[in-house]
Amino acid sequence: MKAAERMPEAEEGSVADAVAGNWVDRLAPRPTRPYLRLSRADRPIGTWLLLLPCWWGLLLAALSTGHFGLEGAWIAIGCALGAFLMRGAGCTWNDVTDRHIDGSVARTRSRPIPSGQVRVVQALIWMATQSLISLIILLTFDWAAIWLGVASLIPVAIYPFAKRFTWWPQVFLGLAFNWGALLAWAALAGSLSWAPLVLYLSGIAWTLFYDTIYAHQDAEDDALIGVKSTARLFGDRSKVWLRGFLVATVLLMGLAVLLAARDRSVLSLVVALGGPWAMGWHMAWQLTRFDPSDNAGLLRLFRSNRDAGLLPVLFSAVALAL
Repeated sequence: MKAAERMPEAEEGSVADAVAGNWVDRLAPRPTRPYLRLSRADRPIGTWLLLLPCWWGLLLAALSTGHFGLEGAWIAIGCALGAFLMRGAGCTWNDVTDRHIDGSVARTRSRPIPSGQVRVVQALIWMATQSLISLIILLTFDWAAIWLGVASLIPVAIYPFAKRFTWWPQVFLGLAFNWGALLAWAALAGSLSWAPLVLYLSGIAWTLFYDTIYAHQDAEDDALIGVKSTARLFGDRSKVWLRGFLVATVLLMGLAVLLAARDRSVLSLVVALGGPWAMGWHMAWQLTRFDPSDNAGLLRLFRSNRDAGLLPVLFSAVALAL
């Protein structure tokens, strides 16, 4: 047999940019796979990128208030469950609104709706189901967090349309994906202050960084169908802009840490500041490998932001223990 004939075929219905050998394609019951693919369960990086700002906000609130305990542990778990569900609901909504565009882009035409695996009505029911379960989890939090959770639906609803009217749709993604920094802080602290607001701005800068990298994969197709993105806007100057977003992310997160942990010991504060410092070095490493013509490399860099975002979580957790 020829080598090509010995290669295993791709799982029927799998999405082009899914993680190879992901659990949805291998283990999930076959009838559930189109819906899990619609929720991007086969591409977990989005859940991480939604969850990590939640954990940043929670840990900074703990550093500020001096308590964590069982309440903080439940908020951390609730945010993880909510991130998975709301990311799924948001992606479902995105695919419903983008179903005609996705069919024209090589990377996205294999998604469940344009490929015919799921009908629009079925997708909307699936979106509502995920949102309802998320609401049940949200109702266990403080009232300030509940109202913030409800308000988060505004940027989530707007984002899929942003690429039609602005060159900066990544800003709208940042508004939606980093809302958890505000929500998790409020869930533990009971109200907002300057620290979570500055942290929120840091997260938006980070989103501009990683999603501009991601958007370069589709730049040619987007140009053909008239979809806007920062990747198309920046063009050959993307690396300069990415460096600016890196600096903004680190400086704003560092300021947020100072505001939240200024009353803690010097050692605790220094360790907490190590988070944005380490994250900045990871982002700088990504810049050294940024090649807008290498789609596989762009996807790897985008996915590596899970590790970048986990670094402040690690440092903040250690600082909290000091």
